[in-house]
Amino acid sequence: MKRSIHTKLIFALTLFYLASSSALAEEPTLKPFSTMDSLADGWEPLEFPRIDRHTRYELVTDDGVQVVKATADGSASGLIARVALEPGDAMTLRWQWKVSNVFEKGDARKKAGDDYPARIYVAFEFQPEKAGFFERAKRKTVEVMFGETLPGNALNYIWANQLPEQTFIANAFTDQTMMVAVNSGSEQVGQWVTVERDIVADYRKAFGEEPPRIVGVAIMSDADNTGERAQAWYRDVELITP
Repeated sequence: MKRSIHTKLIFALTLFYLASSSALAEEPTLKPFSTMDSLADGWEPLEFPRIDRHTRYELVTDDGVQVVKATADGSASGLIARVALEPGDAMTLRWQWKVSNVFEKGDARKKAGDDYPARIYVAFEFQPEKAGFFERAKRKTVEVMFGETLPGNALNYIWANQLPEQTFIANAFTDQTMMVAVNSGSEQVGQWVTVERDIVADYRKAFGEEPPRIVGVAIMSDADNTGERAQAWYRDVELITP
C-alpha cells in the first residue's frame, strides 16, 4: 500500500529521534557535504518502515568538490540532519543540486506520481493547540508507542516533472505537507542549479501562519511510487539567518 513520504517521515523521524542520544543543535548550521568524512558525519540515514528498497547515497567528487550522490531505483530513503531552530522573521535555505532526469510518471497532484529525483524536506514542530481532536488522538497513540513527540507541518522543495515552477500544492496524501516546485521539467537536467528560499515566507504562504521551530532538514531522492530510476547530486545545504 502506497503512503506519502510525509507519513513515512513521521515514523522515520520518530525512530531517528529515539536512536540519537546527542544534544539538539543550538546553531542554525548543517554539516557541509563538502567537509564530511563519511555520510554519518552530521547526517543520518532516513529509512521508512515497510520499504525495503533504499536509495543509495554516497560521497563523490564532482568538479573538484565533494558532494552527495543519490541513486533512486524504485526506492525511497534519505539523509537527515536533526536541528532545533527558531526561524524568526526570516531564514534562508540555500543549496545546489542537479539531476540526471525527471520521472515520466511523476506528478505531484497524484498519489501514484508522488516521487521526485531530488527534494529537500523541512520539518516543523507539531503544534497540538492548533490540531483537531482526532489528529491529537492519532499522534498520542504513536507517541505512546515510540515515546517521542512527532513533527508537524512540512515544506517539500521539489524538482518536479509537470508542476510549474513556484507552484505551491498540498501533498497528494496529506495537507500537512506542502510541495513547492523550485525546479520543473528537463530543461536544466544535468546542470547544477542554485536555489535559495526564505523558509519563513514560504511557510506563511503555505500554511497562512507563522512557522514554529524547525526540527529537521532532509535530502531525499525517491522513486517507490513510480518505480522509475534517477540520480541526483547535492552540494552543501545551508541555513542562513539575517
